[in-house]
Amino acid sequence: MITHIKGRLTEKNPTYVVIDCNGVGYHIHISLNTYGKIGGEEALFLYTYLQVREDSHTLFGFADKAERAVFQLLISVSGIGANTARTMLSSLVPEEVKNAIVQNDVATIQSVKGIGAKTAQRVILDLKDKILKVEDIAEVSAISNNTNKEEALSALEVLGFARRQSEKLVQKALRANPSLSVEELIKFALKNL
Repeated sequence: MITHIKGRLTEKNPTYVVIDCNGVGYHIHISLNTYGKIGGEEALFLYTYLQVREDSHTLFGFADKAERAVFQLLISVSGIGANTARTMLSSLVPEEVKNAIVQNDVATIQSVKGIGAKTAQRVILDLKDKILKVEDIAEVSAISNNTNKEEALSALEVLGFARRQSEKLVQKALRANPSLSVEELIKFALKNL
């Protein structure tokens, strides 16, 4: 198993990078999350996961161990392949995936292209206990205990706004400032809806 690669970045695209490591170029599939974290640096270090199949050996790269751990958990779920897991990590940051699983948030997981309601429920059911073992869980519990978020979402629903759209805006506001009050969250969402 190849667990990480360190080398010179020779090619960078939103879906893959090529790293030259001692004269050998490794084609590594990445998520948009990892792509965003790769700057213009020439020397690059990525954590990797090697998927071995009968017809191919595919290398996936990650900016940090937490993203790789979430990826490995996702592909352990029946119906979620490596490309779907990579799409999920491109649509949502690893923390959002962890929070959605811990909070039984089917709508957030289902918002990823290619994931239906049944698959989203399966992801939550299969991974809820396992996800708590992934690094950085303190962030998940801090956000999952946020009653301000739930109150703001309920208020926005009463005002007639779609929960899915409101939730994205409230999450954005909480990422910027986790200590916002219910009123501040509602005001932010109303300004941006």
